[in-house]
Amino acid sequence: MGRQDINRSGEMEVFVQVVERGGFSAAARACRMTPSAVSKLVARLESRLGARLVNRSTRKLLLTPEGQAFYERCVRILADIDEAERSAASLDNPRGLIRINTSAAYGTHVLAPILSRFLCDYPGISVEIVQTDLVVDLLAERADIAVRAGPMTSSSLVARKLGDTRLMIVASPDYLARHGTPVTANDLEHHCRLGFGYVRAFSDWEVPQGDGIVSVPVAGRVSASDGEAIRHLAIGGTGLARLAAFTVREDIAAGRLVQVLDDPRTRRSEAFHAVYVGQGGHLPARIRVMLDFLSEHGRVD
Repeated sequence: MGRQDINRSGEMEVFVQVVERGGFSAAARACRMTPSAVSKLVARLESRLGARLVNRSTRKLLLTPEGQAFYERCVRILADIDEAERSAASLDNPRGLIRINTSAAYGTHVLAPILSRFLCDYPGISVEIVQTDLVVDLLAERADIAVRAGPMTSSSLVARKLGDTRLMIVASPDYLARHGTPVTANDLEHHCRLGFGYVRAFSDWEVPQGDGIVSVPVAGRVSASDGEAIRHLAIGGTGLARLAAFTVREDIAAGRLVQVLDDPRTRRSEAFHAVYVGQGGHLPARIRVMLDFLSEHGRVD
């Protein structure tokens, strides 16, 4: 029998029952086995270990010194296994590290304000956050959860939707004072349209043009790798930007940004999802409680 074929924890459980119940028959009843099966298991265990563990007699069973040492180790190992299983499965006291990969916009405007509440609710959990707007390989990056914008593609990932947010074209009052406020697609020809430095699902801007709408490509002298950088560029007067509503609401209310080209026909929304590797498997408790928390408190709509 190969080492990988041996159920060592199962053997330990039977041996502990033999010791604690004082014999093979009592252990057999506790383990729902026959006495002969228990006796053979202990014999195989002794043969593999190369040491006698018990001295058998018609009246009682006595442990050898090796048997006593092995019994004590078995008790500790089985207790550790029980604790590991409780820790992994229990939602009452989940523990461990959660690695979250998220966009800078979501991390700044949604996750950061609510994270302290999660940490208070789950003192046994630690969180490591990596912010990037690029789509990453969760396995390669060792990420447990990724929060991403845009439509979900077919993959081995499972998604928990965090809502939809409108995309808004905004600019600073200073920029509009210097360059004018665009009203139609033609007006955008002379404006800097801040873009992302990577391919997005919805790259072109849909803007009104007469009785219809047209798609206008991003064009300008500046691009950035994440939404927060583009937001700050817009606030600084560098150009127009199209950003998620939840990232600019406070800026609009404070007068740092102004919405332009708002038309019911061009109001596009973008979905946000918490994605994770978990198809067909069981999620660790630490991941499950974070997903539940984000579904309730980390929505973008």
